[in-house]
Amino acid sequence: MSLKYLGITGSLRQKSTNKGLLRSAAASLPDGVVMETADLSDVPFYNADLTEKPASVQRVLAQIGAADALVLAGPEYNYSLSPALKNILDWASREKDNLLLAGKPIAIMGAGGGMGTSRAQHHLRQVCVCLDLHPLNKPEVFANAFSASFDADGNLTDERLLKLIAEQMQALATWTRRLKG
Repeated sequence: MSLKYLGITGSLRQKSTNKGLLRSAAASLPDGVVMETADLSDVPFYNADLTEKPASVQRVLAQIGAADALVLAGPEYNYSLSPALKNILDWASREKDNLLLAGKPIAIMGAGGGMGTSRAQHHLRQVCVCLDLHPLNKPEVFANAFSASFDADGNLTDERLLKLIAEQMQALATWTRRLKG
């Protein structure tokens, strides 16, 4: 069974280490898995007063709908997930019957300060409960964005983390196939 992942990062910076994590994930996919990455740079904040979804929102929601699983990578802002990541989850959750998110498997990773993104990932897991997303429990991927694990362009260079991401992508494929039956 072939699978399609969608990578979404909560960081909007060009040289983001979280974008680097997603690039590493895309480069280490198991056989039969493809991955594209969503662009959130032009997605406006969710506003229930809008009568039509902006084109940028429609684009990302279509990507979420077409994905068998999500790979979420985000920084930690004030002990929580970034507004950009939470915002697209809010947009997606407003679809009728939570059709885009309910039951969808996800992998979580992040690059941030001294503790990686442990608090943001914990908070994201709480959000997943409400959205009926099914996060992979292990392996967990926490990276220090300010270490020698990344080059100046945000690319991951740490062999241990590269191996861990490859293991996580394999585990997500196994988990997704199990959930899809």
